[in-house]
Amino acid sequence: MTRGVERSLLGAVLLAYLALASLYAIRTPAWQAPDEPAHYNYIRQIAGEGRLPVLEPGDWQQTYQDELTARGFDPALLGRLETVQYEDHQPPLYYLLQTPIYAATDGDLTALRLVSVALGAGVVLAAWAVLRALFPERPALALTGAAFVAFLPQHLAVLASVSNDPLAELIVGLTLLVAMRYLRGQARGASPALLGGLVGLALITKTTIYFLAGIAVLAVVLRGRRERWPWRTAARHLAAVLVPALILGGVWWARNVSVYGGTDFTGLARHDAVTVGQPRTAEYIDTMYGGSFGRYLEAFVTTTFRSFWGQFGWMALIMPRWAYAAFALFSLGVIAGAGLYIRRERWPAALSGPQRDGLALLGVTLALVAAAYVLYNVEFVQFQGRYLYPALIPLALLVAIGLAGWAASLPGRARDLTPVLLLFMLAAYALYALERIIVPNLPAW
Repeated sequence: MTRGVERSLLGAVLLAYLALASLYAIRTPAWQAPDEPAHYNYIRQIAGEGRLPVLEPGDWQQTYQDELTARGFDPALLGRLETVQYEDHQPPLYYLLQTPIYAATDGDLTALRLVSVALGAGVVLAAWAVLRALFPERPALALTGAAFVAFLPQHLAVLASVSNDPLAELIVGLTLLVAMRYLRGQARGASPALLGGLVGLALITKTTIYFLAGIAVLAVVLRGRRERWPWRTAARHLAAVLVPALILGGVWWARNVSVYGGTDFTGLARHDAVTVGQPRTAEYIDTMYGGSFGRYLEAFVTTTFRSFWGQFGWMALIMPRWAYAAFALFSLGVIAGAGLYIRRERWPAALSGPQRDGLALLGVTLALVAAAYVLYNVEFVQFQGRYLYPALIPLALLVAIGLAGWAASLPGRARDLTPVLLLFMLAAYALYALERIIVPNLPAW
């Protein structure tokens, strides 16, 4: 694949993403994205009060929130919407970035959503750059992975909402990119201090990406082992990672301890105390499934799969059965194709040391995100596939090698182009999901 073709395809993916995500931001009815009112109110409080909010009893109102979602955010109920503030414990970076936009547009929801769309464009580019850095000789893998990240319907809905998820995913992508370059020994744009700075930004963005601290430390360990560093060199690199991260995170943690007291440096203990009425797993299994863990597990897997691909609004709007069946077949095909690709390319034996280490980082990223998701659901009923999106880049690589495995028998340039072009069908389906599923079935008052 020539550089000209690669740039043209990347540009096409990015433009298609921007068009689709902007449509999702504009046409999805107000507040019809999970937790959007609470994220919006965080920004509103900063803009109106000039300070970071504090999570307090009463910020979670289970009955009122259930009524809002059940009645599709009927305008008759919106008089108290600004009291929905259960995200006030979140780290502040996303909300601080959005505050000037809020002030300039008088709190226009669509304008705030479009900022998230712009951050999402960075997520798509970061996914491409990570896979390009890992496999510079295989640009088609990076393009295919970026297209998957760009066109996944539920992901588009998340990136087009007021939420700190787009910024969190962007920081994950940038951290993985710097880590890949660092593992290759690149001096430019891959210093351990930069890696630590990105981890620090993660610490003030969202607790679900705190795992990046472990990824950064693992990158140092893997490179040090491969290059046989003396302990002093390894210690210097670890210090360069940890010091900026702890400085940035420490400021936020100190504030939380002063506000919430004790050792609650993340605010999560306050969150658990405030969210009275949020479904707890043990009670849910007893109430909904008569104590049957098997039935609960079936619901967990089914809902996770559906909501990863597309379950819109506040999880109430599902897609047609044929769509989920198609995505299930696609997933099985990807796994089978990945097996073919790995066998044909003789992985991992044929990979360089930095590539093996890079794959290890992506594998650990996926494992940590999946483990956190499972552990969260041990206490709370929150089986939403979007919580797996911090690991979307490793999953995009799996999709890329899976499609490449099936395309290997195609002649010439078609071998590289077909997987990328195939995912434009996913973009077409995402548009269908917006216009035929979301817009007609979510009330726009």
